[in-house]
Amino acid sequence: MKAYNSTKGYRLTILSILLVFLVLGCSRTRRLTVNQALVTKITIKGIDKEFAEAAINYVDKEQQPNNWLNLQLYYKFGRKGKRDIGEPPNIVDTALVEFSRLQIQKFLRNKGYLKATVTDSIKVKNKKAELIFYASEGPMFKFRNFTDSIADKKVRALFHQYRGVNLHIKPGQRYDTDSLSAERDEVYLLMKRNGYYDFLRQYVTFDSDTTYGSGVTDVKMILINPPGRASHAVYRINNTTITVSNSAGRITGKADTLKVDSQFKFVDYTHKFEPRIITIYDFQKKGDLYNIDKQTLTTSRLAELNVFRNVPNPTYEKLPDSTNRLNTHIDMVPLKQMSDRVEGEFLFNGGRYGFDVGNTFTDRNIFKTATILQLKLDYSTLFDNGRNSTISGAVENQEFKIGATVSYPQILTPFDLPILGKYGVPHTIFSSNYSLFFQKGLVERESFDNAISYEFAETSDKIHTVTPINIEFSKGIIDPTARKRLTDSGYYSYVYLIGRTIFTSGSQYTYQLNANRLNSYKNFIYFRGSLDVGGNTLALLSNIFNTPRDSSGYRTFFGYTFAQYTKAEVDVRFYKSLGGDRQFILRFNPGLGVPYGNSSQLIFEKNFYTGGANDIRAWLPRTLGPGRFNRAEYGVGASADTLRNQLKYLDQYGEVKFVMNAEYRYKLVDNFFGSALKGAVFMDAGNVWRLHKQQPQFPNEEIRLDNIWPSTAIGIGTGFRFDLGFFVFRLDAALKFKDPQFSGSDQWVLIDHFNELFHAGPFKTAYLNANGESYNFLQLNFGVGMPF
Repeated sequence: MKAYNSTKGYRLTILSILLVFLVLGCSRTRRLTVNQALVTKITIKGIDKEFAEAAINYVDKEQQPNNWLNLQLYYKFGRKGKRDIGEPPNIVDTALVEFSRLQIQKFLRNKGYLKATVTDSIKVKNKKAELIFYASEGPMFKFRNFTDSIADKKVRALFHQYRGVNLHIKPGQRYDTDSLSAERDEVYLLMKRNGYYDFLRQYVTFDSDTTYGSGVTDVKMILINPPGRASHAVYRINNTTITVSNSAGRITGKADTLKVDSQFKFVDYTHKFEPRIITIYDFQKKGDLYNIDKQTLTTSRLAELNVFRNVPNPTYEKLPDSTNRLNTHIDMVPLKQMSDRVEGEFLFNGGRYGFDVGNTFTDRNIFKTATILQLKLDYSTLFDNGRNSTISGAVENQEFKIGATVSYPQILTPFDLPILGKYGVPHTIFSSNYSLFFQKGLVERESFDNAISYEFAETSDKIHTVTPINIEFSKGIIDPTARKRLTDSGYYSYVYLIGRTIFTSGSQYTYQLNANRLNSYKNFIYFRGSLDVGGNTLALLSNIFNTPRDSSGYRTFFGYTFAQYTKAEVDVRFYKSLGGDRQFILRFNPGLGVPYGNSSQLIFEKNFYTGGANDIRAWLPRTLGPGRFNRAEYGVGASADTLRNQLKYLDQYGEVKFVMNAEYRYKLVDNFFGSALKGAVFMDAGNVWRLHKQQPQFPNEEIRLDNIWPSTAIGIGTGFRFDLGFFVFRLDAALKFKDPQFSGSDQWVLIDHFNELFHAGPFKTAYLNANGESYNFLQLNFGVGMPF
């Protein structure tokens, strides 16, 4: 594989994008006939500010102004008669304008302006049309009195018991048909939650008595009985039949049929499921009143087991007697039990290029208990074709990972705990992971960790993950020549960090808030906080048993030095909806790791790093910081170049981290080759720092109040998101704006050296000579899913 000049590649990419937009930037009316006009503007006059923006939405979609880019893409790429990409021009249609006028008028009357009238006019100039709607709202009507007429005495008593909680119609409130609909829905749910299985919304109607002179409305809610009946029937749950068909959805062949208990009958045509893991998540128990919430809860939890591809709502059968009992039928189609997924990515930056390929095997139902087994393999390698490489295309580093995870859909403990399934299926997770990392001429590292975790939902918005047991072991073997070079150069802290054998045993806790809202456009705050504490129990035991110490004076356990530390990280985001598909996100991501007691440094894998597609996007992963660290500080000469190359991606870490991201998201095109094309503009800032000065050769790495702003990196950029519905492809282009490895005003690299953005000059030449690699302003990141 031959590398190419990255600056030329970036230049070509940007020029290509600009060329496309120039080509597309043609007249919006160029394909219209003489008698056609394109809708370019909608004006609505005379409407209260509270409803003016919403009223525009009642204009027919085919009479709304086109998105400029959608229209140009349609002109350029759309085939006649089809909408493969973009959208066709919205041409004025008088019939649709009249329909829109009536819709706006209806909207205003539904919002309390019962005498509202709307007229329209059309202004055309140069084949461009402005639609103008004039509204005369008249007086705003308000609710005065609310009464009810309920034929069934038990239903009347039930309604009045909950009336204060559910009433959406209050005296003095603006008349609004949405309030009436909400009241009908509340009554419907109230009945469905209290045993009234066959209750229908149409049993609830409203009679509005409008006094036009005074602008008030008296409303009576009327709740009738079913035709031919004197009252509404209350139903209770009886027996339940659970049927698991084969993967094709068929119920043929011999089935495993089991009478579980007095309620459940289990029929399995796959012969692969034990009934208990399914029956515990059926919240409709025999003898209980029918409750629509428990019906929905049962469906949701069975779907969350992630072993069925089709879990419809249960169906009910009324017993042919007068007992008002319901037999329940739950029919499910299983997912394919085993699946395999291959993933990969390619990295190119300057003279280095590499790939990462992984494979994930999943078995969704081991032990017949809906327990999910995942086996993951991953291999990555980085090749060096840079100036300081002794062999062109030589492997610089490699990493191999293998891991296994078993997730059981219930909390497994020695204690008798209730089923924690009201807000989500809880899981007990057993995990084991091994990794082997090799950096050419420097180090070979092995790490092995095992953990038991419990994940459960406190509410639909709050998720807890508790890891009471986490055992980690790591071992580093440094090349003898490299060890001597590092030690002789005074870099013993690196030797100690990557070359020691160490283990720890600890506990972890993670709390998430509003993770279930991340794909919405609502206003909310997302929070994720984690705490990782290790080594305290081992420290206590080692002191009690007076275990031996290593050559550095630290306690050992079972012959190995153990780590003692506390690490915390927070991810808090503010999501602000700006209407439609427009959204602004502000994110803060601080972290702190503190070694203490039996440790002077964090374990290598416990340190923080910055850069990458989900972090500070103008920098590659592990290439920013700590603080104002500059790789030129290794010095000049062959020995310095060797150190600089060997420690690449291993020496830029810290115990303190702070990252801030601000991103504005918007939609560009509704239909872009089968996907919705969305855009983003963003700014990223932050860095990592050391808690204390480790190497005198590297000043300004540590966290200090006067060093925070000078060592803060800033990147800016824009990107595209190709939304296919079930996942999102993402391409971001990020520019270094403020680079902390330089000093003073030289940090503002994009301003001071903008003329070298796409070609070499004095700045890039000096950087290449001092650092042994080219300086890249622009970084392209490709990923799957949103960055945060």
